[in-house]
Amino acid sequence: MHIGFSICGFNFADGPAAIPGKLNTIAGESEEAGINSLWVMDHFFQIPQVGPAENPVLEAYTTLGYLAGRTSRVQLGTMVTGVTYRNPGLLVKEVTTLDVLSGGRAILGIGAAWFEREHAGLGFPFPSLKERFERLEETLQIAQQMWSSNVSRYEGTHYQLEETLCSPPPISAPHPPILIGGSGEKKTLRFVARYANGCNLFSTNPTEVRHKLEVLQEHCDTEGTSYDAIKKTILHMAPIPTDKKQAEEFIENLQPYVELGIDEAILGLAVENPAPLIQTLGDHVIPQLRE
Repeated sequence: MHIGFSICGFNFADGPAAIPGKLNTIAGESEEAGINSLWVMDHFFQIPQVGPAENPVLEAYTTLGYLAGRTSRVQLGTMVTGVTYRNPGLLVKEVTTLDVLSGGRAILGIGAAWFEREHAGLGFPFPSLKERFERLEETLQIAQQMWSSNVSRYEGTHYQLEETLCSPPPISAPHPPILIGGSGEKKTLRFVARYANGCNLFSTNPTEVRHKLEVLQEHCDTEGTSYDAIKKTILHMAPIPTDKKQAEEFIENLQPYVELGIDEAILGLAVENPAPLIQTLGDHVIPQLRE
């Protein structure tokens, strides 16, 4: 199992001027510790699960571009982009640009969106859940077409593109991995089986995650796609250990997910001084999980 970080807070004591230095530190120490991936939430306002809406939040793809310039190995993506935030053609172009500039390390993390307040706040339409899933499926189709040799017109219910040209193409072959966030059994996991290279589930408990993976397997069987080829990740919100004893407990907590075939646990990172956490992971968690 690998470990990734989702950077979900930028509310540092020294204010906005401290953010670049903090991100630079997180990036460098994460690579040194063996962290596999760095993610940022794609939100315009801070979400209630993390803090007040007024807390600082950076635009996701600008931030990933900054992180790309300060790293050389970790994968980079959003956890995850709401389909309502950008025109699909622009979104695919942004992810392609990130992939080119990072040397092939971009991931398209995407979902159906849920945070209505930020939509209303900044003037973004927030259609019904049914329509958001329709838009999500069309966006996934557009991404696959733009990352292929087919530059013809795309005609969908919600999106129409005259020519799906994407130049330069991504460095990742055949394209940046597509990861869909969410656990919905009827649509989300079906979309994973049909369109994606990875999924991200909440680590509610091993029994629930096992059930979601069984549903995903059923969808893969129906779609005729490979369940084994899909990267399985969890968003693991357990406290990050700060010493060797806590690290042992942390590994024990993750072991059932290892046995379920989870490939990567993505941890939420929203602390003023992450250095001790990153060092503990690098010294006492990541080597053991690799074994």
